[in-house]
Amino acid sequence: MPKPILISRRDAIRGAAAAAALLACPAIAKARPKVVVLGGGAGGATAAKYLRHGDDAVEVTLVEANRSYVTPFTSNLYLGGLKPFETLSYGYEGIAARGVGMVFDSVTAIDRDARQVLTASGARLSYDRLVLSPGIDFRWDAVPGYSETAAETMPHGYRGGAQFKLLKSKLDALGDGALIVIIAPPNPYRCPPAPYERASMMAYALKTRGVKDARIVILDAKDHFAMQTLFIDGWERHYPGMIEWQDPTIHGGIKAVDPKAMTVTTDFETHKAALVNVIPPQIAGKLARDAGLADASGFCPVNAETMTSLLDPSIQVIGDSATGGEFPKSGFAANNEAKGAAMILRAELLGERRMPIRFTNHCWSDIAPDDAIKNGARYAPQNGRIVASDPYTSQLDESAELRAKQAREAAGWYIGMTTDIFG
Repeated sequence: MPKPILISRRDAIRGAAAAAALLACPAIAKARPKVVVLGGGAGGATAAKYLRHGDDAVEVTLVEANRSYVTPFTSNLYLGGLKPFETLSYGYEGIAARGVGMVFDSVTAIDRDARQVLTASGARLSYDRLVLSPGIDFRWDAVPGYSETAAETMPHGYRGGAQFKLLKSKLDALGDGALIVIIAPPNPYRCPPAPYERASMMAYALKTRGVKDARIVILDAKDHFAMQTLFIDGWERHYPGMIEWQDPTIHGGIKAVDPKAMTVTTDFETHKAALVNVIPPQIAGKLARDAGLADASGFCPVNAETMTSLLDPSIQVIGDSATGGEFPKSGFAANNEAKGAAMILRAELLGERRMPIRFTNHCWSDIAPDDAIKNGARYAPQNGRIVASDPYTSQLDESAELRAKQAREAAGWYIGMTTDIFG
């Protein structure tokens, strides 16, 4: 029988300390997977929050150029005077409190080969997986005479707090007999009903201030738009003779805008306007395009089962830049996509349970205070694309009580959504 090996108490303590040091050694301890999220809007901020999932299993870094985010959704209520600007703005304190590393910097490039993000300050952020949510950009030259510089005179008011404020200030300065021209974009674009809710809120603001004989002309690139009959009915009830919608068969096409003369020329006439709101055709954010993640459509193709880029399997693209089927571009949609992407990533990186991705989208539009209409649907991946099912929309014969209830629903949704994203 072998003799027992006797270890002194001092040796036992030293051995335990050595073992603890060995386990704590960074070279031996298993490193956490690194996920970098680019863009702090409804998609990116949600993804960063849900990737943490209340634990430290994944190292998450959110990169955003601005220290606050101004929500495009409900910004039309600000134009209408129904909501102060401050209620549209959110900081990232809640995201940081959940353990997300915040980097407030501009991204200059994505090195897909090295799996690194380069920033304006010179940082190089390595990632195992990247979530990209850069929002929309514009085809500036698609409207003859329009440009990024022209947007300071003819604001688009479709991205960024400064543009919302500029459009609001120009609207508030209008007097009797003013003509507003809205140029509505072709599909696809962010929030399909938004240009028409905007016309409604502009009309409401002018009516509330007592501005007389003002007109709003919508020159549309489309032959129909979301909830068209409901909007036109609402315009006739609340703002009779004030809002005119023209499809391409009526105006013939936009030939030119002139920011200095404040004119919009179509095939058939030239409008001399007091305010021109040009909403240009839209494409994926520049960062996504520069990284080679967009196709000929200008948007980023993704696999709807995972929101993974079809051009780089280490990157998920979510929000307005992504295209994968029938899902509209909206804050609600981006929030849904972000949660699905976060679940997929945690399943792939940590072996957690993976559930099938399902999406929903609900959209409320205010025609007037206490008169909101809505539509929506469920969505699911099918053969790699997002396909709609169970669509619904408001009806013409809805009661005033129901419309008022839907306006309250919209207000409640906004509180819930922004809490879910930034809380």
